[in-house]
Amino acid sequence: MPMLSIRIDGREHRFEQGISVSEVACAIGAAAEGQWLLGGYLDGQWVMPDHRIECNGRLHVVTESSPEALDLLRHGLAFLLAAAVRHLHSGSAAGSIQMTETGFAMDFDTGRPLLAAELGPIQAHMQRALAQGQAVISHQVGREEALSMLSMPDERYQRQLAERWLPAQTLWTHALAEFVLISIRPMPALIESHCAFRLMQVSGAYWNGDSTQPMLTRIHVAAWFHADHLQRSLDQLQEIEKRDHRKLGKQLDLFHFEEQAPGMVYWHPAGWSLWQVIEQYVRDDFRKSGYQEVRGPQLMDVQLWKRSGHWRHYQQHMFLTESERRRYAVKPMSCPGHVEIYKAGHHSYRDLPVRYAEFGNCHRNEPSGALHGLLRVRGFTQDDGHVFCTADQIEAEVAAFHRQAMQVYRDFGFDAISLKLALRPPRRMGDDASWDRTEGALRSALARADIAWDELPGEGAFYGPKLEYHLSDSMGRNWQLGTLQVDFLMPERLDATFVDAHGQRRHPVMLHRAILGSMERFIGILIEHCGGWFPLWLAPVQAVVLSVGIQQADYAVKVATGLQERGIRCHADIRHETLALKTREHSLRKVPYLLIAGDREARSASVTMRARRGEPSRTLPWQAFAQLVEHKPFRFNGHPRESET
Repeated sequence: MPMLSIRIDGREHRFEQGISVSEVACAIGAAAEGQWLLGGYLDGQWVMPDHRIECNGRLHVVTESSPEALDLLRHGLAFLLAAAVRHLHSGSAAGSIQMTETGFAMDFDTGRPLLAAELGPIQAHMQRALAQGQAVISHQVGREEALSMLSMPDERYQRQLAERWLPAQTLWTHALAEFVLISIRPMPALIESHCAFRLMQVSGAYWNGDSTQPMLTRIHVAAWFHADHLQRSLDQLQEIEKRDHRKLGKQLDLFHFEEQAPGMVYWHPAGWSLWQVIEQYVRDDFRKSGYQEVRGPQLMDVQLWKRSGHWRHYQQHMFLTESERRRYAVKPMSCPGHVEIYKAGHHSYRDLPVRYAEFGNCHRNEPSGALHGLLRVRGFTQDDGHVFCTADQIEAEVAAFHRQAMQVYRDFGFDAISLKLALRPPRRMGDDASWDRTEGALRSALARADIAWDELPGEGAFYGPKLEYHLSDSMGRNWQLGTLQVDFLMPERLDATFVDAHGQRRHPVMLHRAILGSMERFIGILIEHCGGWFPLWLAPVQAVVLSVGIQQADYAVKVATGLQERGIRCHADIRHETLALKTREHSLRKVPYLLIAGDREARSASVTMRARRGEPSRTLPWQAFAQLVEHKPFRFNGHPRESET
């Protein structure tokens, strides 16, 4: 029997011709006992475990412990879900699949909204299909074959997806009995019956996120290889539900939304206090990092957006208006305005870098179906900044921004941070040579600063590659926050210049940077990260003075006023209610300190302090409490954080 040379994970192995992928996996110990072998990639092409290898090549074996395995499992379960829905709801049409951190979601048009009670029969049908061990038959198809298979009314959404995917991507057909689904992903031929999943809930979702399109039913599914992983996921989802920023926003009286202003936030006093604390922190950081704060207009002529390149690539997301026969756009971002501010002065190479910062109030016309509390809004404020520099200064600016961003994230309690370099997208400004230059500049700057990163092909902004900061919160969820983008194009398009050492006019490089991104979104993430238990330096209300009775009202007000004068965010609750009721109300709002003011405290100019995190109650002079709070935050790498609250 002829021998083959197969390279696996960088090492050469010799096998007899015709050996199967599963036999190779067993021979090299890739599939440990009890582990599910899903298949493999042979020279980049997906193959099933029983595929027989006839020639030399490279093989990547995929087991349940492989990084890509969960997506493959979930994609296979999505296929079984679609088959079950079609079986139980004749004529239903399957839409798109969205992978999530805990499983997946899939959209369906069933002619009417599905009810939560209907999920049980669907899950039971899927489990029966798993128990029967029916094989899914998959093969790759070309454009004409794919479209010819999708001619029925119940395949209309699949056809739209196939038309969107083609011709750039390989398509797969997956068949089980008479049900066929088309996808850009492979899937396992058999799904092990011991895998663990649960249909969680239903919601509504417009097709393509467009409110002019049909409203579909979205089924949310948690899916893992093993039951213990599923249970941990369900426990985490329960905690996430408790920490939902929309629920806590109401409980803590921070903000709300109204239908007459979709995607716009109504900030309440406590929420605006939180906002101002964060804004002042960022403003101080701007100043310490050498940024000059500026302010650009909200409305600018459409011609500026055309010259900057935004009109061609971003027009559909802009709010437009007209006055005196001129068309204006409400700014979706601040960069063209900052270029105009830069151009208002004359700059020498000695002046660079020039750093501008703005709390930029922006608006973007997001689809109504995509709006989600503070996490996806139409009106938002960015901690926006732009650096105008020479190409030689990029490295130093990238390193300085990285240090600044990492410090900010630590100060807000985020320690698990990874960096991604998002590269040129399919629709973009500029030619490949320009993108080679900008991507190379960022890679070089990161390498020289000894910063580790992963790369995301196709995920860059339309005007330049971007460095993304991905943070993991207290529940293990990942959020993309800060960005740094290198842009050689916009200064040239808007004719921003400086005079070099030889007296020649040159275009500067423009760095777009933000650390928090949207203030609204960051506050939503922060609320969920700490479950509303803000550290003392961030708490909107740091203390409340509670009068025991009406006789102590004047004293409670006096104490609250004294604490306010010392910079403590505090007020008095002198309502004619029981102390127990007032204590409960402010405890639910997670106020760090409740200060009891009764007759004994009034006579001794003291308060009885109750902390929210298990500290024993104690009585002390109110001035001593003020000193305690003033010294409670300690300097943590340059900004206050505390260990106890």
